[in-house]
Amino acid sequence: MLLRYSYLLRATYTRILDIIYWPLVQMLTWGFLQTYLVQAGALQAPGGAGQAAGTLIGAILLWDILLRGQQGFSFSFIEEMWSRNLPNILMSPLRPAEFVVSLILMSLIRLALGVLPVTLFAILFFGFNLWALGVAFGAFFAVLMFFAWSIGLFVSGLLLRLGLGAENLVWSIMFVVQPLGAVYYPVSTLPHWLQPISWSLPPTYVFEGLRAALIDHVIRWDLLAQGFAIDVFLFAAACVAFGQLLQSARRAGTLLQTGE
Repeated sequence: MLLRYSYLLRATYTRILDIIYWPLVQMLTWGFLQTYLVQAGALQAPGGAGQAAGTLIGAILLWDILLRGQQGFSFSFIEEMWSRNLPNILMSPLRPAEFVVSLILMSLIRLALGVLPVTLFAILFFGFNLWALGVAFGAFFAVLMFFAWSIGLFVSGLLLRLGLGAENLVWSIMFVVQPLGAVYYPVSTLPHWLQPISWSLPPTYVFEGLRAALIDHVIRWDLLAQGFAIDVFLFAAACVAFGQLLQSARRAGTLLQTGE
């Protein structure tokens, strides 16, 4: 049995990566957060504790919007694979673009059901009103969702090509953004060689904009515009990648090999 499980682990590199992935992400995320709090003296400054708590709650809510947006997209897709219904859908008159639009709309419905009550509880328990950001919150939401859909679309393409052996990507791929996307701390906390990578991710502009709104009371529209511009590029690239992976899956015959 030990040999059986060893062969299974060795034959599926995604399982090995998954074992390494989670401890690494947790270490980076909370390690960088601790570095930020120590360097900034955020908790010792007057009003620093309350300010840190407000930005942390806001970051948690926006992060959940990003995560649930991507997972809501991907879950609807992978459920078709679990039920062995994907070949039927792809052989129907349904266009790939129509299929993608339905996944986008379903992610919005799942997000509304999951996150809307949480924002209300944040007001009730902590007095933090994310909706008070007004138009800025709408801009934050748009940048995060387009990035979530880009990742969800790319992961769906990989599932088409690689099958359910890659399904861990649905749950795990977004978490690599957490330490690199400046969710809980500014980009300046990261090592210098990581900062360009951070600035290449649209969520970074949202979370930097959130801190500017809550701490400096300034809406950084320039940051949001840059984040949205990167979103447009990534979404277009994800659409092309999905189309290419779909064609590759058809040529390789992997569409008929999906299932539980």
